Amino acid sequence: MTSRKGRSRRNSDCTAGGLRPALRAPHRSRRHEGVEQAFVIGVLTSAADFARARAWGVSDAPDHERYLADTAELLADALERFETVRARMFHPQDFEEFCVLHGLDPAEPAARDRYLVNPPLRTQLLVYQGEELAGDFVPRLVRARENGLTLRHADLLLDGALLGSAGPAEADEEHACWVRAAHQRGSEVFRRMLVGAGAGVYELRLRVDAPGGRLTAAARVLQWEDGVVRINDEELELVCAVLCAGLALELPAVAVLHGSQGSAASCGEYLPAAWAWSSGGPDWAPAARPVRLDGVAAQPGYSLGTVC
Repeated sequence: MTSRKGRSRRNSDCTAGGLRPALRAPHRSRRHEGVEQAFVIGVLTSAADFARARAWGVSDAPDHERYLADTAELLADALERFETVRARMFHPQDFEEFCVLHGLDPAEPAARDRYLVNPPLRTQLLVYQGEELAGDFVPRLVRARENGLTLRHADLLLDGALLGSAGPAEADEEHACWVRAAHQRGSEVFRRMLVGAGAGVYELRLRVDAPGGRLTAAARVLQWEDGVVRINDEELELVCAVLCAGLALELPAVAVLHGSQGSAASCGEYLPAAWAWSSGGPDWAPAARPVRLDGVAAQPGYSLGTVC
């Protein structure tokens, strides 16, 4: 399965945690003494969040629209200076809770720096590559936060083996191998769903009934006739993680793949399609009856075992 862009490399992060329109990360070349540098920033994604965070002195902008314009300029500057530029949603409530937990003053820039690169929250980071900030990128930041919370939930269910968050003393190679095997099975399930669907534009919706609350995931997929798939990396990661948790713990789950089947090569003919599968154990199978998930109705899907 080919994703939209490659995985980012591990970097030594130089943070720009303050949200003021000024580049606060060290002004270094793209590589400093052989170490790849990265720029990390938090983005207030809504006018309400912007208003709530102004008390902490995070921006001099008069309103959210001007703030986004200033942030876009800062990001463009960062792209010229740093090997990697990353962003995540700056969520005021999350930030306040983080400061209370660690005894930090939210008005101090150092508190924002620590919040942005807090290891448990790194699943919310996205690589910025020059996208229009106020266009698709801001909604992706919002989804990345929601996806990150789901990833953390799945990781806790799997005792830290999914994201590698278990401490060295807690590491259990047999358990880790078990989780890796479940992740591979989940990835294969998703691959077979897409191969069976063929070329088209689809959305996968996934729900796993897990202890502590449901795990949910969604991914938008564009698949060409030659099997090449276009999908956001963060959505692919979340789908595979939720499938992994469901299979590893044998939890009740349901998935719906729906959209338009077809391609320009077939004279531009597109047909509506919606398939459903379910799982309650180590495998996935066509749903036993029609399914409605998040308002989408689907008929039992094809057997994944017949898909190569």
